[in-house]
Amino acid sequence: MMRGMNMQQMMKQAKAMQKKMMAEHEELAKQEFVGKAPDDMVTAKFNGDKTLLDLKINPAAVDPDDVDMLQDLLVAAINDGLKQVDEATQQKLGKYTRGMGM
Repeated sequence: MMRGMNMQQMMKQAKAMQKKMMAEHEELAKQEFVGKAPDDMVTAKFNGDKTLLDLKINPAAVDPDDVDMLQDLLVAAINDGLKQVDEATQQKLGKYTRGMGM
């Protein structure tokens, strides 16, 4: 009987932790993150689910003779935004996956 109580208690704790983790994930999904290229020439706004919400390009970054520079700025801003989402996700949800080999 004692063993059944422990298992029941563990299941209850697991469900509570799952509920809390889902709530934190939903909260994270609502946050916005803005990635920036050098000199804010390009900004990319994401939500916590890594969905690109907005992309702004400073007109000074648009040089028809140097498309490569604009592409590099886009990549920099997007990567910066995604990195911010990953860091926030790890900070908020990492406690649930530590020690699980994930």
